[in-house]
Amino acid sequence: MTMDAIRYENGTISYPGHPRGPGGSNPAETIDLSEYTAEVVTWTTSTATPPGVREPNYLAIVEFDVEGESVRAIGQLTTDDVETGDEVRPVHVDELREPGAGIREPESQDWDGYRFTPV
Repeated sequence: MTMDAIRYENGTISYPGHPRGPGGSNPAETIDLSEYTAEVVTWTTSTATPPGVREPNYLAIVEFDVEGESVRAIGQLTTDDVETGDEVRPVHVDELREPGAGIREPESQDWDGYRFTPV
């Protein structure tokens, strides 16, 4: 499983990727962010979570440095034992939320993804 970001013709990187980058730039390359570490920019604890999401849910905005280009992502943390500025790495999990909870048909959703864990 990969955590795909897109580098565009103009050199910018976006996560998640989009069909067109800044100024209409075309995608040029896929970058797997799971091979990098990131720095916690900010984080919070959510105690009012959607159906099927663990409670409390620890969330962070993290910043990757990919060859001098900054790439930010938001996602769940594995723990609340983090501080702004800490180094984290993405770890793949099979279920970010419980597939049977909520109104969506479980077969219509991807339930796996990445959380961030302290290095």
